Amino acid sequence: MTIQLNQHSSNPLAANRRIFIRNGCTTLGSAALASLMGREGLASPTPAANTPSAMSGTHFAPKAKRVIYLFQSGGPAQQDLFDYKPILNKMNGEELPPAVRGEQRLTGMSVNQSSLPLAGSHFKFSQHGQSGAWLSDLLPYHREIVDDVCFIKSMNTEAINHDPAITMFQTGSQIAGRPSLGSWLSYGLGSENEDLPAFIVLVSAGQGGQPLYSRLWGNGFLDSKYQGVQFRGGNDPVLYLSNPSGITRPHRRSQLDAINKLNQHQYQNELDPEIESRIAQYEMAFRMQASVPSVTDFSDEPESTFESYGADARTPGTFAANCLLARRLAERDVRFIQLYHQGWDQHSNLPKGIKGQAQETDQASAALIKDLKQRGMLDDTLVIWGGEFGRTSYSQGVMTPDNYGRDHHPRCFTTWIAGGGVKPGMTFGATDEFGYNVVENGVHVHDFNATILHLLGIDHERLTYKYQGRRFRLTDVHGEVIEPILS
Repeated sequence: MTIQLNQHSSNPLAANRRIFIRNGCTTLGSAALASLMGREGLASPTPAANTPSAMSGTHFAPKAKRVIYLFQSGGPAQQDLFDYKPILNKMNGEELPPAVRGEQRLTGMSVNQSSLPLAGSHFKFSQHGQSGAWLSDLLPYHREIVDDVCFIKSMNTEAINHDPAITMFQTGSQIAGRPSLGSWLSYGLGSENEDLPAFIVLVSAGQGGQPLYSRLWGNGFLDSKYQGVQFRGGNDPVLYLSNPSGITRPHRRSQLDAINKLNQHQYQNELDPEIESRIAQYEMAFRMQASVPSVTDFSDEPESTFESYGADARTPGTFAANCLLARRLAERDVRFIQLYHQGWDQHSNLPKGIKGQAQETDQASAALIKDLKQRGMLDDTLVIWGGEFGRTSYSQGVMTPDNYGRDHHPRCFTTWIAGGGVKPGMTFGATDEFGYNVVENGVHVHDFNATILHLLGIDHERLTYKYQGRRFRLTDVHGEVIEPILS
């Protein structure tokens, strides 16, 4: 039997049920609005099906309050940056031993190569800091932070192509449509700043390479208010945020009041929680009209700041400027700040390409760590640097004495993580002498994401959302916290 729920029903059962649902949804909607307005979430750690409210606090004491994720899109070549493999230079040009490759698949870009010649790095490696971390000479500024970060050299994933691999890192699934990591955290922990979104995205401007899609910072099946808000370089960082010419702030306030009344009326008729989310987002946008210009105005930064981050930090939209903006957002308690920097996809002409990428990112990445540390913020800010997979130890295409390329390699690669409860100055995991397989302490994407949530006080198995009859979570049905790297 179908019961119509409408305001004019004469059926007393329908009317009572309608009132019950309306009152319940209103309570949940109010909780969602309160969360967006800057309070901690008000619902249970495992919310009821399809409720828009966040969970109540954390499952245990967090080490980190916020995350700055420096995502290097394209797959940085670990053999030329962090994972020193002298045998590649010794055997340069010789065939990758079949026993090393085993049954691992290759991409369609190198599977038909008649030869898979090992490619030694053109860059010199040396050890730095008290930890003795190996770095190539591409990363002179990283030398200053090696004792503050934890290198994970045994990262691995199943995805061998860019789109599923980056989707896997950002959402825990190779298939598009799941909530992103930042959305899960916004849903789970709420916001600590009522004037800025809990999840902000910064994409380096003018970079070529693999495309980035807004679904990478999307909310998936979570409420729309948990999606990331992209800030762009220039005078109008958030699209459509500024008032049109001739519209004053009082005019905008009056307009919003009228729109909110209409939305409230629609909500009473339809009982759709998304309507209340829409109201909350309008209010957030109104407050952002004042908060965004303040946070994106670097005029109050001393000259020493730009000397530290590099000259590019003066140019909005560059990686350096985005790193500086990330620090300013972190100071204002934005929960999750996601940076994307494209261009690491060097299938050919790698020596020139990776050198340019390192020059664009090395100084600012190191400056961010030093800046946070100097301000006493590194202890409760988790900073992550890494891409969606690594590169092969053999050369893709024709290798010459002056040139080589590297294909995608998901079996092992390097990332680093710092602050927020992570042991500094250590290296975790190891690869074989060819840099082709994990031989010690493998870390899967699900393990990595489980650890991020743990550092923020969340049990990854308990942060769930019921959708289409199944309880989903960021780590699916996998993931183990990387206990040895926790301080």
